[in-house]
Amino acid sequence: MTDKPKINEMIVVEGRSDTQNLARAVIADTIETGGSAVTPDAVMRAKHAAATRGVIILTDPDFNGQRIRQIMSAHVPEAKQAFITQDAARAAKDNPHKSLGVEHAEPAVLRAALAQVMTPQVAQTSDVDQRFLLQNGLLGGAHARVNRQILGETLHIGYTNGKQLMKRLHQFGITQDQIRAALQRTPEHGRDN
Repeated sequence: MTDKPKINEMIVVEGRSDTQNLARAVIADTIETGGSAVTPDAVMRAKHAAATRGVIILTDPDFNGQRIRQIMSAHVPEAKQAFITQDAARAAKDNPHKSLGVEHAEPAVLRAALAQVMTPQVAQTSDVDQRFLLQNGLLGGAHARVNRQILGETLHIGYTNGKQLMKRLHQFGITQDQIRAALQRTPEHGRDN
């Protein structure tokens, strides 16, 4: 068995099951938000951690996880972001509820996500605008959702809907050139996955 890497930053997760599964992958301290409620204590602890040792937000790749990520990011804008895909977060196939979350991800997936954290940019340096997104099949059109999914996976920024895409790209200072390179993997732009 390989040694587990130690993560210096505090990792914001949704609950105890996430903390327990994360412990299988890395040595890290966590801040549990208390689920979709996001307790004031969790916000206070994240702010303190950001000032002293750093924060990484790692939430489930679903609606509630995205909501928690937005709330925590609003309170701690300098927090780094780690993302896992929905496929990587799915429970075992024999689970009739087919739930998904950090609690179900394999240790290798969690280590990879934490090795590829994204740091928000203080100054928005992205040259991406809505016209560029439309021209490149990321907004509207038959393949837009798939293109956004591939873009999120390739750039390690997570999946986002069309409405939130621009904000996410600007948050991380993603450029048009980075997007063009990532889109080379999409069916519409040449190669299939």
